Amino acid sequence: GGNADDDEKIKVYHLFSRRGDLERDYDRFIIESTYFSEGPSNFRDVIQNRRNDVIFNPRVGAFNFNMFLSLIQADGYNPLSVEAVVFSVDDPEVCLRLATNAVGFADGHRAQREALASILCDGEFRPGQLVEMIEEQNIFLMTSLSSFIDDVAASSKVSPAAVTEGAGFSADHWTYILDLMASYLQIYPDREEYLLFSSKLTYYYSHRVVSPRKNKYVLSKSYNGEWLHVRQLDATYESTERREYMRQYVNPASGWYKNEANMQHDVEGNIFKSSAMEKLFLLATIKFATRDPFGIGIEYEAGKPGWNAALNGISSMLGSGLPEAYELKILLQYIHDAILKYSRPITVPNELAELIEKISTALDELGDSDFIPSYEPEGEVKVPQPLFLYWDAVATAREEYRAISLFSGETHQYSSGDVAKLTKRWMKQIDLGIDRANVIGSHGHTQSAGAVITPTYFSYNVTKWEETGDHNDEGHPFCIAKEMVIGKFPLFLEGVTRVMKTMDKKQAVALYEHVKHSGLRDKELKMYTLSSSLTGQSYDMGRMMGFSSGWLENQSVWMDQSYKYYLELIKKNMFDQFFEEMLNGMLPFIDGEKYGRSVMECSSFIASSAFEDPKMRGRGVLARLSGATAEFLSIWKLMFIGETLFQLNEGGELEMQLVPTLPSWLFKENDLVQSPAEKKYVIRFKLFTSISVAYFVATPKDLFGVKPSKYIIGLRDGSIMSVESISSTLAANIRKVVYIDYIHAYF
Repeated sequence: GGNADDDEKIKVYHLFSRRGDLERDYDRFIIESTYFSEGPSNFRDVIQNRRNDVIFNPRVGAFNFNMFLSLIQADGYNPLSVEAVVFSVDDPEVCLRLATNAVGFADGHRAQREALASILCDGEFRPGQLVEMIEEQNIFLMTSLSSFIDDVAASSKVSPAAVTEGAGFSADHWTYILDLMASYLQIYPDREEYLLFSSKLTYYYSHRVVSPRKNKYVLSKSYNGEWLHVRQLDATYESTERREYMRQYVNPASGWYKNEANMQHDVEGNIFKSSAMEKLFLLATIKFATRDPFGIGIEYEAGKPGWNAALNGISSMLGSGLPEAYELKILLQYIHDAILKYSRPITVPNELAELIEKISTALDELGDSDFIPSYEPEGEVKVPQPLFLYWDAVATAREEYRAISLFSGETHQYSSGDVAKLTKRWMKQIDLGIDRANVIGSHGHTQSAGAVITPTYFSYNVTKWEETGDHNDEGHPFCIAKEMVIGKFPLFLEGVTRVMKTMDKKQAVALYEHVKHSGLRDKELKMYTLSSSLTGQSYDMGRMMGFSSGWLENQSVWMDQSYKYYLELIKKNMFDQFFEEMLNGMLPFIDGEKYGRSVMECSSFIASSAFEDPKMRGRGVLARLSGATAEFLSIWKLMFIGETLFQLNEGGELEMQLVPTLPSWLFKENDLVQSPAEKKYVIRFKLFTSISVAYFVATPKDLFGVKPSKYIIGLRDGSIMSVESISSTLAANIRKVVYIDYIHAYF
């Protein structure tokens, strides 16, 4: 009944967990032929897939939240590839005890005992690697393999592991940490303060660094060679200083880096750690300091875009994204509310405090003007000089902060009031940026540049620059930007999905109606496309422009993003709209013959009505095993369990309430005799993959946000309880899972 938060012997280890789709050669779908095989996986994919781990298995606790937050770097980015966690046993006496328990006490086992103890104490390992080394050295275990691994894990320290692959950092990865936190608090609302302030987390230390603008703003010819423009190229570089520092942490026995090599240190060699709240505040600060010249979106300054990886050219266009700005607004609001709720100070590295001071000075100089531009449906919109100067000052401060490889070790404390004032001021600036974005709007073929539907992406064209005198490796001159105009793009579904998170129901309903009649709606298929028409857009945008309309990332129905949109509908209690869309655009309800494959199998995309071949329209292409599935699990959770399974009452006591969102057509006639005769219809599912739950109604009816009138709860000791509400000890026992056999809820 314990969890990984309370019992240090409980360790979380994901088996057969990796990114990859069998039909995609470039995904390298591989299951290693090792014991306890896991990973590696793309950061975004695996963090999305683990969003609901704690919902299905409460024993996981805060493991995923802490692990992924630990992988956030001091510069606000993260490694692109997440590997299986590593185990280590630092105490030689513990290693000897484990070895003795495994191979025996007899003198004849001494050599094997010492060999096994040496393996255990020789650095980090994973369960599969440990078993391979045991087999290679012909060590015979006197206990079962699973018991041995459990014993070792219980005595080990666990550390996250990751790899910085290639150039660039994705702009959106940090946003999914908020989902992990939300899932945890839905199960453990009584442990929020513990989550935010108790654990001390490390920072990932990467050998790659984001380049300053003077080393990546390059003067080059346009794709058609007709004019010169400034592009952002080679946005990150490999730091020889950091590589040299990491070499001191190479394990001489294996030649591999110790895990400590990828942990942020101070100049004294101490591993720098922060609480979750402190790391979230650092993350929010860095992202606020990365807003674009118009103060609208978050810059794609590190060589990669956000979720829409097919927009892989937008970084070179000095692009930015509103989706990340919406998520930053959510994060800042959470920090603001939580810091006041618990009234606790936070401590941050001095280097971050210096950056915050420079941001505050720049905001003071910017003044109170909102800088809302005039609506220009076709004309260029120039970045106002005060906004440009603010952006330049803050970007310079950010670059100075990132130039520091190791923290000094000196810290600065902010009171809860200080943090609340800072976050409130920053949120005001974000709201002003959103207002500017809605005036500037979107632009594309067959669509107006209105502000009814939120734009998603922007680019910046440098209209005045100065050459620095230096050149990149290709001989192109580096430039310093002096003036800019903003560039617009067509509508994208990602922006709609993200902004809906910040809306109330009334606003969300209005947005939904606009989207339903926009270029994002495929009227023939009754589904939603990844983008509206991209006709006439620059090929600089990225690979999506290389596909025909309606195919792959060019105006197709991208199931992952569509499911994200549907999820927001049900989260906003738009039940009628959600179930209408579900029957049109979600598996398994769509037309199987048109889909062209099993309606139990997600696809990467569905060819939309924009595709030139009518026979392909509505066909699912390329199996997709993760993205849409993760969103569907969140939808399933809302349908069958409700938004908040556990909550605290006014007295601060734990309560549990099942509040499903189920349409009448899902109820089936009850064929069991476990309910009163008048309750003839039922829906059944498993809570926490273990507790049998049944909802009973007299006649099929919609249960949209309706609470049960009565619960009958069967315990594993054979006793039965009948209650009108679930509170206190009973709620806690249900969360521990092991005490409960079934829950019957009557409506």
